[in-house]
Amino acid sequence: MEQPYPADLLNIARSIAQKAGELALTTRRVGVEVAATKSTQTDIVTFADQAVQDFVRSRLAELRPNDGFFGEEDGGAHSSSGLTWVVDPIDGTVNYLYDVPAWAVSIAVVEGEPDPSTWTALAGAVVNPSIGEMYTATRGGGAFLGDQQIFTAQQHDLALALVGTGFGYSAEKRGRQAKMLAEVLPRVRDIRRAGACSLDLCAVASGRNDAYFEHGVKPWDHAAGALIARESGAQVGGFRGAREGEALTLAANPTLFVALEELLNDHRIE
Repeated sequence: MEQPYPADLLNIARSIAQKAGELALTTRRVGVEVAATKSTQTDIVTFADQAVQDFVRSRLAELRPNDGFFGEEDGGAHSSSGLTWVVDPIDGTVNYLYDVPAWAVSIAVVEGEPDPSTWTALAGAVVNPSIGEMYTATRGGGAFLGDQQIFTAQQHDLALALVGTGFGYSAEKRGRQAKMLAEVLPRVRDIRRAGACSLDLCAVASGRNDAYFEHGVKPWDHAAGALIARESGAQVGGFRGAREGEALTLAANPTLFVALEELLNDHRIE
């Protein structure tokens, strides 16, 4: 089956992400209601998460009926085309709940099985509706913030690096992450915690952060953001040559990546 060009797929991702972001923002202004919790009481799903994902899924079904779907809120659908759309309808749901303007709609399309250890990301869009920013990338086509091409920062000294990170929902996991952070913090310029993996990866892509690492992120959290970071010139991966995933998602320029991966490995958590 002949596959569409990444640029054509990006046009779909960009258009749907824009509309989905507008829906989420309108819903946020009306008010947010928690629909359910997942792994812990702090791991929430809002009715907006569900509504936005339903919108994205229905639009993709109209435009790309043979493609698969892999979303955060209700699993997915099998692909007969070899392509799968990986969607986080609202990345940073707690920020969304509290009206902190750091949440995003993240849409990526990947080739292969919906497994980040093996898939090839072709196009992705991450939109932050609160401030009207959209990041995009296609495989081999560079990364962009709006119409402006972006590049990862070239800070090579770990001691001067501004590093983003995030924490899990369970108290036990946060405790382990805090112990690692206590080892990292004295060795870098400072730490930033935005609360949305997709935006953290895009911050590395745009040079707003020098690096980002987190444990426990899900495929829909990083699918679009990892592609955008890579296309900006960042190295993205996990421990010892592994792909990004739950064990570790790390992004930085190649020199800084090596230094930070070594530090994190020395103080590794499970």
